[in-house]
Amino acid sequence: MFIKMRTSQWLLAIVSILLVSQAFGHGMSEAEKQSIIDGGNLRYMWIGATHMLSGYDHLLFVFGIIFFLTRFRDIVKYITAFTLGHSATLIYATFTGLQINYFLIDAVIGLSVAYIAFANLDGFRKYWDVKPPNLLFMIVTLGLIHGLGLSTRLQQLPLSEDQLLMNIISFNVGIEFGQIMALTAMLLVLAGWRKSASFVPFSRVSNVFLIVAGFYLALMQMHGYSHVTDPDEFGFSSDNHAHDHIRIEEKRAQTLKEQSTHDSLY
Repeated sequence: MFIKMRTSQWLLAIVSILLVSQAFGHGMSEAEKQSIIDGGNLRYMWIGATHMLSGYDHLLFVFGIIFFLTRFRDIVKYITAFTLGHSATLIYATFTGLQINYFLIDAVIGLSVAYIAFANLDGFRKYWDVKPPNLLFMIVTLGLIHGLGLSTRLQQLPLSEDQLLMNIISFNVGIEFGQIMALTAMLLVLAGWRKSASFVPFSRVSNVFLIVAGFYLALMQMHGYSHVTDPDEFGFSSDNHAHDHIRIEEKRAQTLKEQSTHDSLY
């Protein structure tokens, strides 16, 4: 009874987090945008780390990857594959200005969470009687998709034209740092949990929940996509980036004007 209560409480907590987080997605507040404008590359690293730690869909995917991995070598191999995948598209897409509707890309990311959980349950053999795709290949492929999702968010920021590559790399370093922090916490929980008799039944429940959560996230993103007609309502349109640069220049001009006035007085 105690185990069942704990399981129910865990599931309720996770569902609550997802429902609350859905209102915010990976979106960045105006305060975070301003901190990027005012700060340097260290600020990009900080925002990248906090962005990953609040990116519940990315974290659920990582949780699915390591759920049944017990050997350190396997954990490093698969997490490295995911990291290389999302880093490649994050850097490339942002550097080249490749833009993808983030409702659509986030819907695919939600489906990737469902996919990894379905693979964990050996669903391909059990339900479809087929050999599952190579896991390492799929993790790299899905990592590329996750990187596109991260890039759509990074491109909402007014990036420096002179230090664009360093801005992107700094943000990505922060992403990896946040991922390491989350991964460490997950591994500690799973390492202790595997010793419990409740791990086997709960592992099934957890992965079924990941499948449900993944489809839920995908449906919510598709709902947003189908109900938003004005591009500016997305929080990211073709001219937002230009507008941000205009605001930067206006702020710089105002600062120079204030400094000139101050110097003339003294």
